[in-house]
Amino acid sequence: MSRDETAAARDTELEKDRARYGLIAVVMSNLAIAGVAVIGVWRLDGDKAVIVGVLTAAFTAVSSMTTAYLGIKAISNTARSIALGSAARREPGHAAPRTSAPDTGTPAPVAGAPAPPPQRAP
Repeated sequence: MSRDETAAARDTELEKDRARYGLIAVVMSNLAIAGVAVIGVWRLDGDKAVIVGVLTAAFTAVSSMTTAYLGIKAISNTARSIALGSAARREPGHAAPRTSAPDTGTPAPVAGAPAPPPQRAP
């Protein structure tokens, strides 16, 4: 196994661990919030207005935490795939084929574009 393959395998395992432990943290936090809400409702002995407030706050906390985790994870995965894609394009073996004439230092004219104005001599 080459060095690049070993690093890729290590990175994949690290991403799996991050995803696993992040999800465990979110689930445990959600369970803790739900437990506190249940105990709070149980201790309020039927005061409907306060029960609604406690349950609303608990629902908001659970949904916010879950949404934040999923959003951050999605952005992280997208950024990682973009970074890996750009790294593959930079490797010398993956050079894009040339579709134009060799670079002479001046840009080639674009078909259908108006000609630039003549340059003034200094």
